[in-house]
Amino acid sequence: MTDRPFAAPGQHLNVEIKARCADLAPLRQVLLSAGADCKGTDHQTDTYFRVPHGRLKMREGNLERALIFYHRPNQAAAKKSEVQLWPLPPEPGPLKSLLVAACGVLAVVAKAREIYFIDNVKFHLDQVDGLGTFVEIEAIDYVGTLGEAYLHQQCNHYRSLLRLEEADLLAASYSDMLLGSSDIL
Repeated sequence: MTDRPFAAPGQHLNVEIKARCADLAPLRQVLLSAGADCKGTDHQTDTYFRVPHGRLKMREGNLERALIFYHRPNQAAAKKSEVQLWPLPPEPGPLKSLLVAACGVLAVVAKAREIYFIDNVKFHLDQVDGLGTFVEIEAIDYVGTLGEAYLHQQCNHYRSLLRLEEADLLAASYSDMLLGSSDIL
């Protein structure tokens, strides 16, 4: 099992899938049976800021803390996401105040997130306040050696393993769902 950081600074490529899931327990068992490394449950608050393109959010959690900027199309299938990430100190208050003053807040998403890894693939079992329960699969190319096609293969493999139905796949981010929109912000 490769020990990957939760929030490696810099830019990397993700291919990801998000799906609605009424019962997370069977997925948890499949992941553990497949040898997933459980990193724990993170109680996260993601503050999305108003920006002219892409998405900018500050993630504050007990396991993950980062400023994250990303571009990703809203589509239900596995999708490419270009991510720039910068880890934050335990108390990012002054930076958050600056971003709120400069950009304004678009949305705030609160969730309990179980985090699992199998090699370069990260799994989230999420309970999102006001929205319900979800699973996310993120195949991550940390150093640019795996390529987008391989990441798509990994996402689709784990989608099949977790038995995620096409009808349950989601295009929108949690912030979009809370705002009642599926448009790219």
